[in-house]
Amino acid sequence: MESSTEALPKALIVDDEKEVADAYALRLQGLCAVQTAYDGETALTTVDDEEIDVVLLDRHMPGMSGDDVLSELESRGYEGKTIMVTAIDPGFDVLDMPFDDYLCKPVEREDVRAAVRQQCEILGYETLGEYFSVESKRRVIAAELPAEELETHEQYQSTEDRAERLERRARRLLEEAPELFETFEAVGREGR
Repeated sequence: MESSTEALPKALIVDDEKEVADAYALRLQGLCAVQTAYDGETALTTVDDEEIDVVLLDRHMPGMSGDDVLSELESRGYEGKTIMVTAIDPGFDVLDMPFDDYLCKPVEREDVRAAVRQQCEILGYETLGEYFSVESKRRVIAAELPAEELETHEQYQSTEDRAERLERRARRLLEEAPELFETFEAVGREGR
């Protein structure tokens, strides 16, 4: 059985000012399972080790800046959303930066929650679309080929694992996921 935080989206707050990061963590209680990192290296390690849905990232940090972390997340293929939460006023440089939202400090509690909620919903629907694509392929193959052949086929097994991960993530991110999965299940994809 899932604990209440396992069923919530996973957020990582990255800010070198401990009090600021901890304050944002409090603001997101009940909305997300929240972790904090007080430097860029710790943030990257956390994202490598866990499936983080949303990263709230300060731009101005000593050592590895938020811009560096953002660039590294992109090069590592991070599959979540990133919200810059920073006191740095944006310039034209942000036009080429791979983040999903930008909040200028100080940020009201409800604005942080709304931005995170919105990014989780967007990621949830993107994940759901990918799941439907992967799972429909897996199901048609499963219906047509013998089980013993499926068990030894590496690409099929990888597809099955991917579908399971995507389903868990979509269920975590979207409140309406059960109904959406029911609709998907009701479609007959295999021949009669």
